Amino acid sequence: MSEHGPDILNIFVDEAGDPTLFANRRRAIVGTPGCSRFFILGKLEVDDPAGLSQRLTALRLQLVANPYFGGVPSFDPVRGKTAVTFHAKDDLPEVRYEVFKLLGAEGDTLRFYAVVCDKERILQDVLLRNKKELDYRYQHNELYDGLMRSLFGKFHRLADEYEVCVARRGQSDRNEAIRAAIDHAERDFTAKFGFGRGGKDAWRMRVSTPKSDACLQAADYFLWAVQRFYELRDSKEGGLPQRDERFLKLVWPQVGEIHDLHFGPSQGSFFNRQKPLLLEGRFAEQKRKKP
Repeated sequence: MSEHGPDILNIFVDEAGDPTLFANRRRAIVGTPGCSRFFILGKLEVDDPAGLSQRLTALRLQLVANPYFGGVPSFDPVRGKTAVTFHAKDDLPEVRYEVFKLLGAEGDTLRFYAVVCDKERILQDVLLRNKKELDYRYQHNELYDGLMRSLFGKFHRLADEYEVCVARRGQSDRNEAIRAAIDHAERDFTAKFGFGRGGKDAWRMRVSTPKSDACLQAADYFLWAVQRFYELRDSKEGGLPQRDERFLKLVWPQVGEIHDLHFGPSQGSFFNRQKPLLLEGRFAEQKRKKP
């Protein structure tokens, strides 16, 4: 508690990829077209949410008013894309450049953390459990909630109070389940480090959308950069599918930690400023095959 009041940490949570493992009739589809190989949950700590929201909104309005983008489908308000909210997957490369430039200018006022799971490993665990427990059926939310617990159970920045804004998932906000996952994470933290972070009274959580909370748009951009690193994409030159690390390198000065749950030792691998996440280390086979 400072002389100006409680130290409040504002956190914005979103995901990349999807937690899907099976299609109809329990057919495994991990890594097939339309289904990601990795599922990523990330949180962005923002020192000045109101200021960042204002700057993102001002940039978007500036781009909308630019005749260069006139007639571009994603700038049609009816489509609900760039004209309404930034979303890295839908935005043009020119738009991404401007958003990444704005986020980079925020410097250390933004800190990003993520947990990454390999769904191939999750699938193996589920199939093994199915053999032992005949009534068990995998549910998407159990993977999401597990990553939420992992993400918030780590020793990151401490504060007096925590304001957590979580991106809504589909048609359901699942307030109680998300709150329960954070409560579990608080208990994990206390058991591991020997002290708590204020208990339930210190945590306030809400579920929102990127349109309503522009800082979720910023979290989406960080997550997209991580996803581009992990997921294979078809090469424009017609060669072998490739992963792209240039966007992750761009935001890396603002990355606090990425925990790759299924790479390396049993507890996974932790990447940070001292140990960057690079293709040559994480996916060495791609570097060897690249001409």
